[in-house]
Amino acid sequence: MYDLQTFKKRLTAIEERFSKELMSIHTGRATPTLLDGITFDAYGARTSIAHAASITTDDPRTVRVIPWDKTQIKAMEKAIDAANLGISVSVDQAGIRVFFPELTGERRVAFVKAVGGKLEEARVSVRKEREALWSDVQEKEKTKEISEDDKFRIKNMLQELVDVTNNKLENIASKKEHDIMF
Repeated sequence: MYDLQTFKKRLTAIEERFSKELMSIHTGRATPTLLDGITFDAYGARTSIAHAASITTDDPRTVRVIPWDKTQIKAMEKAIDAANLGISVSVDQAGIRVFFPELTGERRVAFVKAVGGKLEEARVSVRKEREALWSDVQEKEKTKEISEDDKFRIKNMLQELVDVTNNKLENIASKKEHDIMF
């Protein structure tokens, strides 16, 4: 038979990447994970804010960033502003405060569309993985490494795995859409 473990790992990686991408879309509530993807120049290297500061939630609309090295506050502030996340930033003696505005109906709809776009990108990645593996299976069948029956059995298993993954992606996206809208 054919080993599908690598394929399963790739599908899991697609799910994880999709979940991380959705974390960058804010829902109107302050979440420290929104700052995870933001990097800044520190000591000659690109550094994630999450790796150079403690990030806590002050209240439902405010995140507090406390850099471990206070000389990096300005660089972090510029990086957060440059990320263009629709949030405002304020600097004080202790660190940086990041304010999340209340989402308007128009912004919510735009964020839901962004979730849909990222969902489609994830689906395309799943299809590409399936097609790559299917091409390999067909090649092995041509060279008589596997039988025609095995080829179709593998095709059915592939489709089952793809369907399960697509359902998981749909569930993740619908949960995020619900969080955005309510």
